[in-house]
Amino acid sequence: MPIEAAKKIWMDGKLVDWDDAKIHVLTHSLHYGCGVFEGIRAYETADGPAVFRLTDHIVRMFKSAKIYLIDIPFTVEDLVEATKETVRVNELPSCYIRPIVYYGYGEMGLNTLPCHVNVSIATWPWGAYLGEEGLKNGVTMKISSWRRHDPNAMPPAAKATGMYVNSSMAKVEALKAGYDEAILLSPQGYVSECTGENLFLVRDGALVTPPVAAGALEGITQDSVMTIARDLGIDVRVEHILRSDVYTADEAFLTGTAAEVVPIRSVDDRELGEPGPVTRRIQAIYKATVRGEEDRYKDWLEYVNG
Repeated sequence: MPIEAAKKIWMDGKLVDWDDAKIHVLTHSLHYGCGVFEGIRAYETADGPAVFRLTDHIVRMFKSAKIYLIDIPFTVEDLVEATKETVRVNELPSCYIRPIVYYGYGEMGLNTLPCHVNVSIATWPWGAYLGEEGLKNGVTMKISSWRRHDPNAMPPAAKATGMYVNSSMAKVEALKAGYDEAILLSPQGYVSECTGENLFLVRDGALVTPPVAAGALEGITQDSVMTIARDLGIDVRVEHILRSDVYTADEAFLTGTAAEVVPIRSVDDRELGEPGPVTRRIQAIYKATVRGEEDRYKDWLEYVNG
């Protein structure tokens, strides 16, 4: 999706004009893909813009950095406040937020230990990642020929920049084959996740999602949906899933900050049908939650002007 420019981007403690937010061509992370990031959303509410589970996202970014031995030169609290400031100064009622931690200019080579660490936060207007049609009627999926990372080759528990080459390969393969999105399998053949989203199945009234052992990133939206489902009295299970389980599911949907909650209409041309009642119910509650309309989950919102 094209990026719509905003006014300012936060870079290493300073707000700079959008067009001046530049890095050198010899920036280390550009060459070696070593950096960590988050995808976050702020939503328009009756009390002004609110960032959904902001602190949880920033904490996860610090965990990713720890896995990669990246020492972030700010605290969690610093970056939470910087995010709010960036949303506020850009005067956006709702927006997508991208904090990124990367190795900057000054060193080259595979040894990252001497490298300087930079942090930036950008915000811009961004609609539904898989489209409004996908949100309403569901998306078509393809099991990718590309495997999810082996955890002892690349740590899938970290949301790291270079790791998403794997997701991009799977995404482009799916799109060129005429599908909306891809599902990646683990090296052991279990369902892992989509290219940028977690996966859920509805089976015999229970909600099932793959474990981190299958290479799935622990999703913030995934966790939110699991909480919502349990509060609805739905049995939630975290267990290994085979591709045949996806083909025969009663319902299926994917979750992610960018995508939100999106029904799955078919997988490898096996029709799952119209979005089912469990998917629709969870989708509706999630939509109300992020907009501050569900009192039960008010503590998930961090208000920009609060």
